[in-house]
Amino acid sequence: MFICVPNTGQSDYAPYFYDNGPSSTNGNMALFSISEDTAIGTHIYTLNGTDPEGDSVRYSLTFEKGSREYFKVDPKSGNVTLVQELDREKQDEISAIVSITDGRNKVIETVRVFVTDANDERPEFQNLPYVADIPEDTDPGSSIFRVQAVDKDMGSGGSVSYFLLSSPPAKFIIDAHSGVLRIKPGETLDYETEPTLFLMVVAKDGGGKYKGKQQVLTSTANITINVIDAQDTPPFFVGTPYFGYIYEVSVPGSEIFTVYAKDGDLGNPNPIHYSIIGGSDGVFDINSTNGCISLATHPVLLKNELYEIKVKASEIGPNDQLMDYDITMVTVRVVDLNNHPPTFYGENGPQSTFEVTMNEHPPAGEILRGFKITVNDSDQGANAKFKLRLVGPSRVLRVVPQTVLNEAQVTIIVEDSSGIDYEKGPTISFKLLAVEIDTPERFSATADIVINLLDTNDNIPKFTSEYYIARVPENSPGGSNVVSVTANDPDSGPWGEVKYTIYGSGSDLFAIQQSTGIIYTQPWATLDAEVRSKYNFYVKAEDSEGKYSLAEVFVTVLDMNDHSPEFDHKLMERTMIIGAPVKVEAVDEDAESPNNVIEYSIMKADPDNAFDIDAETGEIKLKPYIKSMAIVQNITKQKDCKWSLVVQARDRGYPSFSTTAVVNIDITEAATLKGPMGVFLMKSRDNPLRAIGVVTFIISLLVGVTVLVSAAMYMRNTKSNRIMPARRVIKRRPRDQEPWNLPLLKLNNPADKFIVGDPESNPMQTGRSSRPKPPPPSAPSLPPPPPCSTRPTEWPRAVPTISGALAAKGSKKAKANRRKEGNISSALVSELKMKLEQKIIESNQGYC
Repeated sequence: MFICVPNTGQSDYAPYFYDNGPSSTNGNMALFSISEDTAIGTHIYTLNGTDPEGDSVRYSLTFEKGSREYFKVDPKSGNVTLVQELDREKQDEISAIVSITDGRNKVIETVRVFVTDANDERPEFQNLPYVADIPEDTDPGSSIFRVQAVDKDMGSGGSVSYFLLSSPPAKFIIDAHSGVLRIKPGETLDYETEPTLFLMVVAKDGGGKYKGKQQVLTSTANITINVIDAQDTPPFFVGTPYFGYIYEVSVPGSEIFTVYAKDGDLGNPNPIHYSIIGGSDGVFDINSTNGCISLATHPVLLKNELYEIKVKASEIGPNDQLMDYDITMVTVRVVDLNNHPPTFYGENGPQSTFEVTMNEHPPAGEILRGFKITVNDSDQGANAKFKLRLVGPSRVLRVVPQTVLNEAQVTIIVEDSSGIDYEKGPTISFKLLAVEIDTPERFSATADIVINLLDTNDNIPKFTSEYYIARVPENSPGGSNVVSVTANDPDSGPWGEVKYTIYGSGSDLFAIQQSTGIIYTQPWATLDAEVRSKYNFYVKAEDSEGKYSLAEVFVTVLDMNDHSPEFDHKLMERTMIIGAPVKVEAVDEDAESPNNVIEYSIMKADPDNAFDIDAETGEIKLKPYIKSMAIVQNITKQKDCKWSLVVQARDRGYPSFSTTAVVNIDITEAATLKGPMGVFLMKSRDNPLRAIGVVTFIISLLVGVTVLVSAAMYMRNTKSNRIMPARRVIKRRPRDQEPWNLPLLKLNNPADKFIVGDPESNPMQTGRSSRPKPPPPSAPSLPPPPPCSTRPTEWPRAVPTISGALAAKGSKKAKANRRKEGNISSALVSELKMKLEQKIIESNQGYC
């Protein structure tokens, strides 16, 4: 302990720590114990002390230089916190320096903190790897190996026990405490079946707490056991059964066969001794070291055709003592020597090449009689048996017979006629093979079969394509090449020469060179894409015997830019309403785009900068700032307001052509026209024929509808009491209701006569449901229908007619109103009727 007291001239006592013993968690931390699995950041202790004068104290905690700082302390509260991980196996005691001060005096103490164990270490095997060499004849229950594992933990966590992991159960057991490995009682080792064994041993500790939980830790290790072979297995022959042969040319000492045996103890084999113990009759010997059986006499002295030799293989033990053995049988057959191969013969003796000349495509099944072939083998029995086969193009020819004994006549038959084709080659070659079947030598013979083919006209000319597509520019001069067609005839000579012709509805303007197949235009022909741009016809390829094939030719005439755009008139008059465009149009007679695509532009205008033109449609508009006649009057001083411009129409072809036209435009302001009819008439000012046609259609429709309505009303009203012949509108009204009156039409402008009034705008009809209204009348007069009473549930509706109107009796004022309305409707209908009659007269004159 160290006490530092400053000299103040007054009595002052140093602060001190409480000593609460090692089991306490507060005080001076002396002999304090902490588990190594305590988590970092844990509050582990509280430094606690006091000052005799009652002054406040502060704490500190330091470590010696070079040592790790495991703790830190809060100076005011004295709370000590773990800041580094503890490991008892590396450091089980920590030395720290704690101090307490009241600001004037400071007390310093050195304390020891003990780190207690937790079960955090696994057992560790020593002296790895584990390999043991064990003789296979080791007795069951014998100790063969010992493993050892160490656990650094203390107490139960440091104790180690062992057990084996094996599936299926192994032939070994291990002592749980000592780690001694033994062969399991009743089990033996066998090198021949399992020369190497692998075990896995587990080391397990006794368990203990770690971070508040009980845990058991384990480790594993592999044990390799090499079984050492022992002499416990007899020898055995390899490759049985054994067969040998003696031939007529064999001599004494000739090798017949070699047997082979080896020791069953493969890990430590003994040498083998061979001997013949029966069946030899004194005519065979065997090499005792390598097992080679040889002939001891001449073959002509042999009395049997078959010998069964009994051979013994014995192990040579210590002191050249014969030990375990094995016996096998060797069958030796005396056979005739196969020393004659098959041979092919022709009419004049042995022959290796046979040749014939014939036409191509003989019928299937035909015998090629030009070949005179005989095959023979001079050996006897099985040595004279052989097979015949043809090697060449597959399934074209076949040979008969296919199996021969000694000798046979060879016949070659056509199997596939299509394979004998002169166009595939003027010569066909085959190999005729004769191969022995049941002899070890497998002697064979070969002969060449050569067929020279004569050509026939068996092919038709064939075009390289089923159709040909050609493109030729219009206005090409006569005799221009269009396309070249090609047909091939693989036949030879005149049969392979092809002549070309063309025919068909589209071939009039074309011709073809008979020998080359070049199609060209007639010398007098002129192609024009605007007249006809597509031609198709057939081309025929024919050989000298009239065999032919066809192909189709498609010719497209390519449009050239050979027409200029043309306006209908070089000088055009147009009337333009401010706000509405006028249109000019030019036509280009070229057949295809871009040659017939026209772009419009203004070349010159008077006044300048007053018009815009749509480059695609040719619509001419005033500049956006010209919105009224007042602006127009400001631009020009002429009263007629007629402006001119030069419009150019240019096509998009190459080279490009253009034309111009002068357009005189009369500028006017739109009249105040109401209704859709007025708008239509204003838009049709530049196209009066269109306006007349539409008006005629409307009048005809109105006349037809009015005739139907009038006829129906006439049939209903034949029993009427009173008919009022006046041109007015029929009005049905319910009882006790005033009749409807049409409003007076004031025609301030001639165009107002095309304004159609809407009966629903009458305020008397507000809130009533809409009912269908028949169209306005335009037919000649018919007798009016009788009046009819209105149902209470019916809404009144107006039915306009020409001939008259039915109405209930009313006052004179009502009659006057109806008469006035009828006069207005009469004026409108009369004018429409006059125009219709004039149109009919003009149409009739056109048919005269």
